Amino acid sequence: MQCHEHSHNYDGKQKSCLEKVPIFSSLTVAEMVEVSMTATHKKYKKGENIYLEGEIAEKLFVINAGKVKISKLSEEGKEQIIRILQAGDFMGELSIFTNSPLKNNAEAVEATTVCTIDSKKIKELIEERPGIAIKILKELSMRLEKTESLIESLGLRDVEQRVADILIKLMNEDNVVDLSISKKDLAAHIGMSQETLSRKLTNFQEKGFIRQQGQRKIIILNKEALQDIVNI
Repeated sequence: MQCHEHSHNYDGKQKSCLEKVPIFSSLTVAEMVEVSMTATHKKYKKGENIYLEGEIAEKLFVINAGKVKISKLSEEGKEQIIRILQAGDFMGELSIFTNSPLKNNAEAVEATTVCTIDSKKIKELIEERPGIAIKILKELSMRLEKTESLIESLGLRDVEQRVADILIKLMNEDNVVDLSISKKDLAAHIGMSQETLSRKLTNFQEKGFIRQQGQRKIIILNKEALQDIVNI
C-alpha cells in the first residue's frame, strides 16, 4: 500500500527533498517555504510504477530517496532503459514546458520516496529566478548527450563492444564497477538480454579482463584490453 503525505508546513522531509535538488539551490528560505506549500510526498515499493508513458502529469517529480529507472517499451514489449536516477534527480520536466503527455516510464528500482511539485509553481519560480531555467537546461543537455551516446552505441557497436564500453564508463577510480542496478536492468540499458550480458562477462573473465564478485561487483583487471575492444 502506498503511503501518501501532504503538508503545508516546511518540515524536515520537504526541506530535505528541495535542498537535494541542484536546480533549487539558489532559492531563499522564504521561497523554499513557498514551494513546499505545493509539494506532496509519496512512497513506492520496489518495482512499483511512479508514472507511465502517455499519462498527463504537469508536475516535476523529485527523488528524495531511492532509485528510479526511466525506460520506454517497444511495440513488441521490449524494455529499453534510458537512464537511472537517484536522490536529488528530477524527472517529468518536459511535460511542464510542453503540456504534453509523459514520454517514458518511471519505475522504482528499490524502495523510493518521490515528492512532486506543481508545474504552475515551477513556472512561477523560473519567471522570478531565470537561473533555475539555466540549471534545468544544463541537466537536460547532459541527459541529451548521454542519450545520443547510448543511441550511437546501440546502433554502431556490437554486443561485445557495448559490454566493454559500459564497464569502462561505470568503473570508479579503483577500477571497480559497483552496479547500482541489477544485471537484468543493465542488460536492458545496453540493448541485450541478461543471458547475453552474462555470457560476455564470463568470457571477459576467462580472458583475464575482469573478475566478478557476487552479483553487483566487477573488478577491471585490464582496462586497455576493454578499450581496444571498444575501438575496434
